[in-house]
Amino acid sequence: MKKLLLGNEAVARGLYEAGVRVASSYPGTPSTEITEAAAKYAEIYCEWAPNEKVAAEVASGAAIGGARSFCAMKHVGLNVAADPLFTMSYIGVNAGMVLAVADDPGMHSSQNEQDSRHYARAAKLPMLEPADSKECKEFTKLAYELSEEFDTPVILRLCTRVAHSRSIVEEEDWMERDLKPYEKAPAKNVMLPAFAKGKHPKVEERLLKLSQWAETSGINRVEDNGAPISVVTSGISYQYVKEAMGDRVNYLKLGMVYPLPEKLLLDFGKKASTLYVVEELDSFLEDQLKAMGITVVGKEKFPRCGELSQKLVRKILCGEEAKSLSLDASLPVRPPAMCCGCPHRGVFYALKKEKVMVSGDIGCYTLGASAPLEAMDTCICMGASVSALHGFNKARGETGSEQRSAAVIGDSTFIHSGVTSLIDIAYNHSNSVVIVLDNSITGMTGHQQNPTTGYNIKGDPAVSVDLEALCRAVGIRRVRVVDPYDLKAVTAALREELAAQEPSVIISRRPCVLLKYVKHSPPLSVREESCIGCKACLGLGCPAISLRDNKAWIDPTQCVGCGVCSSLCPKKAIG
Repeated sequence: MKKLLLGNEAVARGLYEAGVRVASSYPGTPSTEITEAAAKYAEIYCEWAPNEKVAAEVASGAAIGGARSFCAMKHVGLNVAADPLFTMSYIGVNAGMVLAVADDPGMHSSQNEQDSRHYARAAKLPMLEPADSKECKEFTKLAYELSEEFDTPVILRLCTRVAHSRSIVEEEDWMERDLKPYEKAPAKNVMLPAFAKGKHPKVEERLLKLSQWAETSGINRVEDNGAPISVVTSGISYQYVKEAMGDRVNYLKLGMVYPLPEKLLLDFGKKASTLYVVEELDSFLEDQLKAMGITVVGKEKFPRCGELSQKLVRKILCGEEAKSLSLDASLPVRPPAMCCGCPHRGVFYALKKEKVMVSGDIGCYTLGASAPLEAMDTCICMGASVSALHGFNKARGETGSEQRSAAVIGDSTFIHSGVTSLIDIAYNHSNSVVIVLDNSITGMTGHQQNPTTGYNIKGDPAVSVDLEALCRAVGIRRVRVVDPYDLKAVTAALREELAAQEPSVIISRRPCVLLKYVKHSPPLSVREESCIGCKACLGLGCPAISLRDNKAWIDPTQCVGCGVCSSLCPKKAIG
């Protein structure tokens, strides 16, 4: 049966057809849909792990235990999973193990433009890079064959455009695979220095064998159009060049981007009068080709930042400007904003009013940095809000910063990597205030469950982490819960905890307004005769509130009746 699938859905189909038994991931755009789609197959056990490191370790254990396994993450999640991955490169597998990583050129939903291909080289692992949904499925199945043949984890690299684009996939039957027998093998699976020393030469030997395999496997293919210009490319970059240039250039499309087929590349390069390397982000392929002695044109022509496009490729390769239509008009910018009734809005409003330095984190609440709230000072990575606040206060505590600073972190992010940072605050005692923004879901990536929600990936009841008890268990004595719709209570709690002479946690608890079970109140409205146009309500940055004839106006199609704005109106004009 042929279907039109997202790249992520096609990877999930590949897992099913490959007989994968265990999948553990942490949601992260643009990789999230892989595990969500895989969870629909009853034959695959799927779970959301607390973080990417745990997910990779679960997949490692399952592979050692004889089951084909999988984990997925976005590019910054691979940083978190790198520790077990590098050692699994030495250990190898029993049954196949594949790790999918989705990069985000252009930073559509990410804090950096990391090129994950470097991890393949650093960890000495094979990396496959599909260019469309068809290849997503095929390369996923191939990855398991390579994993077991060469005794190695395999990395499958996607990017936003491949993960979230649709193309035709031909579905095949599921093939049941028996568990491989587990045999006790300390020399293989226990990476003591004495055992690990003997593994490194085997890893190097494995790379040579993989490179030889890549020469003739067909995953790297030449398309000879008899053109004077030739291009080495892979993944989505191949699609850009193909659409821009058609048969006006020759192609060497790499399906395996590490290790590379040296002889195939040398032969291809000899036939070209001009050889280009077209790749997004870093000069990963270009540098390897130059190290082989191949003369190429790469990053001196193509940008190192952001995504490529058909238009850009055509302009660089043949100097042609593609015709396009443009609108000659000044359109207002529409930056992302927290939803109407978002429970995070009141907390950020209070933080701004109290002039608090806010150590921020990754999630929907990162939008608290935007105008008009502008209530976030730093944002580094998942969990960093808590530990960075600790460092900030240790550096500046004597100046009184402890009474004017706080960290904000979501419930899922707190479980991901905020708990250990809170332990650091308790153990090394900084007078720090941590605000856990508990909206009962993993919001930014599309409403995935997490260990605090009481449900698993399939929506079945699960153990729920008690955040209050957890915070007290790690040594925080001052723990309190507030409703973020109650601005007075939020402000009072914030002032009290900032004034306290010990670390504390405020849990701001109200479910995400977009959850299906949340019942909204009737929309509010403004009594024009009472409104004085003071604009106090606009300070919340709620998309439902605007000005009409210098009077506040609330859009009834957007308002969910949270009531936060009404508490700010000095004339009680909102009701």
